Amino acid sequence: MNALLIGISGGSGSGKSRLAHDLATALGPERVSIVPFDAYYKDLRDLSMEERNAVNFDHPDSLDAEMYGHHLDGLVNGLDVALPVYDFARHQRMDDLHILPARDIIIAEGILLFAFPELVERFDFKIFRACNEELRFRRRLERDTVERGRSVESVTDQFATSVKPMHDQFVEPSAAVASRVVEHGEALETVVAELASQVDSILV
Repeated sequence: MNALLIGISGGSGSGKSRLAHDLATALGPERVSIVPFDAYYKDLRDLSMEERNAVNFDHPDSLDAEMYGHHLDGLVNGLDVALPVYDFARHQRMDDLHILPARDIIIAEGILLFAFPELVERFDFKIFRACNEELRFRRRLERDTVERGRSVESVTDQFATSVKPMHDQFVEPSAAVASRVVEHGEALETVVAELASQVDSILV
């Protein structure tokens, strides 16, 4: 039997990665591989740094959905894949690769995951993590200043000029394709148990 493919999407800072990891833990980490869509930003090494900085990384065009789709197909069919490693400071792929093993359950997660019809049609389950804008901004600010060394001003400006507009145009509408929308106020432990039970009932 092919692996079960679960898609988890939601806005930046919505908690989709936490949901993906908690679900994987509940299902059993040895049964699950998580494939982050944000490892698949296009390699911009052929552009100048000025040109790279001008790219809108919150638009679907910034992601290599074709490669991502091929890798999902490989994993679903029992093939390990070489996951790219992205350098967010230089906006390019690193030479290193991370081998991701094929397992019984594959969880794909990413902000713009449901903005690509060719990816949406692959998923057996589609889950959207909803969260209010204020909280998403606070989480994004903390992540980018602490983990990526960016200034408060640059993060705030990017959120206003690209993150919010692209969220409103591409991310929020994509919730319509989800089979389950997880609201921020829901108890995550309860949601994870519910989803894990649904997955296990299919795999029995």
